[in-house]
Amino acid sequence: MSTRDPFPPQSEPTPEGEQTLVPGVRPIATRDRLSLLMDAPMRPRAPQKPPEIGLFDGEADQRKIQ
Repeated sequence: MSTRDPFPPQSEPTPEGEQTLVPGVRPIATRDRLSLLMDAPMRPRAPQKPPEIGLFDGEADQRKIQ
């Protein structure tokens, strides 16, 4: 004997395609995603120079810097 589920399965679109949600689990909202990004550590916008260039490159004459 089979009975129908009173709640049809929910799904949400993702970049990978349509994803079926687990019953009882709330989909992730845009607000939740933005909050997660705001709490993440900041990353540089441009690639950083290695520490061997400039003041600490070893070729700089430390007496001239003083």
